[in-house]
Amino acid sequence: MSLFFTKKSDTKKSDKASPAQPSVRPGGLGHVVLSGGLTLMALAVVEQIFDLDGKWIFEPTSTEALAPLVMDGGDPYIRALMRTISASESNDPKPYSLLYGGERFQDFSDHPDRCVPIVTGPNLGDCTTAAGRYQFITTTWIEQARKYHPHPVGFWLWHDYSFAPEDQDRVVYAWLNDSQAWGENLSQRLQDGAVSDVLYLLSPTWTSLGYGIESNSMSASLPQIYEQVLQEELAQTADGQTSAPNVAAQNPGTQAGGF
Repeated sequence: MSLFFTKKSDTKKSDKASPAQPSVRPGGLGHVVLSGGLTLMALAVVEQIFDLDGKWIFEPTSTEALAPLVMDGGDPYIRALMRTISASESNDPKPYSLLYGGERFQDFSDHPDRCVPIVTGPNLGDCTTAAGRYQFITTTWIEQARKYHPHPVGFWLWHDYSFAPEDQDRVVYAWLNDSQAWGENLSQRLQDGAVSDVLYLLSPTWTSLGYGIESNSMSASLPQIYEQVLQEELAQTADGQTSAPNVAAQNPGTQAGGF
């Protein structure tokens, strides 16, 4: 699960000690430090949500919703990792337009920045801006888009960053490929078979990956899910195929459509 920033603080306060984490620099989605110095952790879109009777109304339970990436090309090991992350973060047939809680946004010209009320857990009453396939909060999207967005629009210090499906993919792909961001070459670790180690490494950032404080019904299956989607990505690479057309980048302000 990812970290959120709430407007009553776009977050959930970390009042519980988290399990032992790898000795890596925390990523933007998993940690936000406010001016008061308080480190905040967030509630993922894939956390189980309850109705008024205490029954589950949303929780990912299968791999049927593992949509292919919109982005063409790239390292199949990192592509499979991206799909694995979204298996626990969004797990939806149309993940790119997903808001926390299951609602959708229509305009991809920028991050939707819509603060959705958190309906359960310690942040009940707060709200989160988590959105898209990788459940970026607004502040983290801006932070990472400044580094990795392929097509920023603007000049000098003022830029807008399209939140189109391909751009969501491109930013995450570049981030995961940046060994300085994680302290390791993630692709090489994956090629060495260290899938669980990589998920552990990323858990302070996406804390639904099985080693954070927000595990869900998909978390324990993520290593197997990774192997499943890796075979798909390797097969596509061998066949010279691509995962999906680049329509999003060509028209970043389009409506949600099939995303």
